[in-house]
Amino acid sequence: MCEDCKGLSRRDFLKATIVGGAALGSGLFTFDELWAKEMNLRFSTWHPPVSREVTTVWTPMMEELKKRSKGTLNYTMHAGAALGKGPEHYDIVQRGLSDLGYFTATWTPGKFPLTDVLSLAVWVDGKDLAAEIGNAVYERVLKDEFKDVKVLELNGCIQSFIWTKNKPIRKMEDLKGLKLRSPGGHQTNYIKALGAEPVFMPLGDVYMAMETGTVDGLVTCPPLILAFKLYEVAKYGTILTFGCVSEGTVMNLKTYNSLTDEQKKIVEEVCSNPFKVTGGLTREVYKQMMKEIGDKGVELIELPDQEKENWYNRFRQVTRDWVQQLEAKGLPAKKAVLVMNEECEKRGVKLVAFPPEYKS
Repeated sequence: MCEDCKGLSRRDFLKATIVGGAALGSGLFTFDELWAKEMNLRFSTWHPPVSREVTTVWTPMMEELKKRSKGTLNYTMHAGAALGKGPEHYDIVQRGLSDLGYFTATWTPGKFPLTDVLSLAVWVDGKDLAAEIGNAVYERVLKDEFKDVKVLELNGCIQSFIWTKNKPIRKMEDLKGLKLRSPGGHQTNYIKALGAEPVFMPLGDVYMAMETGTVDGLVTCPPLILAFKLYEVAKYGTILTFGCVSEGTVMNLKTYNSLTDEQKKIVEEVCSNPFKVTGGLTREVYKQMMKEIGDKGVELIELPDQEKENWYNRFRQVTRDWVQQLEAKGLPAKKAVLVMNEECEKRGVKLVAFPPEYKS
């Protein structure tokens, strides 16, 4: 007899068997649901606790897991980099310090070389759409980079722009000599290609750096301008896509394998596109965010089409150089770019950093 059963009387045991059998027979529960082990899932993210990401995506996502699992999947939220700095979040999940979490691949250069394809300059104005594209590209060309976790979703975020404190950027020449905080990856090379100097620092340090003049501006997406209150120090936003970082939601393999089949199904249904499930950071929300930023006094600058094209030609050369570097290491970078472009085109999305000759 197992240890848990020693305290049961014969009468209690029979009662539990009859009740359980009746519940199964009536269809009230599946076998997995009846015997599902209750788990408290620890979710980790670097996003601030009061950010849109946490309040409209991560907390609602975990609540949805709890609801659909009938309470067998509970959770504890560790937001605001409570378990470690932003670049550490993949390892935090992989090592089991949290059960699942949100990580940014771009912040760990060289660890996910092909996954940088998701951060190429593209016009994506909702993370629901970004996850659709990222998941499709993952299935086709990125699986080998994530063998030590369960990937629930990957995305390239939404487009990032240039945000500056003192100098409005209306043409490429305005960037000469400026120091811009970069999230890393392709954005660093885009900044260099345009004649500015990239500076990497944690987002939490950017407010003070802009206030003191350590940097003149930054490249980031609209949600993070709001989350870190950077609209208080950035007075101009130049609306031209730099793409954004490659990131996603992953789960510890041991945790995932300990789930019942029913729980795994629930996790995958909810977390494969948490933005679509929760309605957080979707295309509709993007419009609201841009209005909020404008209402807070940030001047939003649209560039003429020809000026944009001049910038994008520089970005396409960055793509060519990146492909050449990775192909020299035996990685199928050109294939990854072609797949990314195909998945974007299927959804009516423009990958502006795509070299047109790659199609021939």
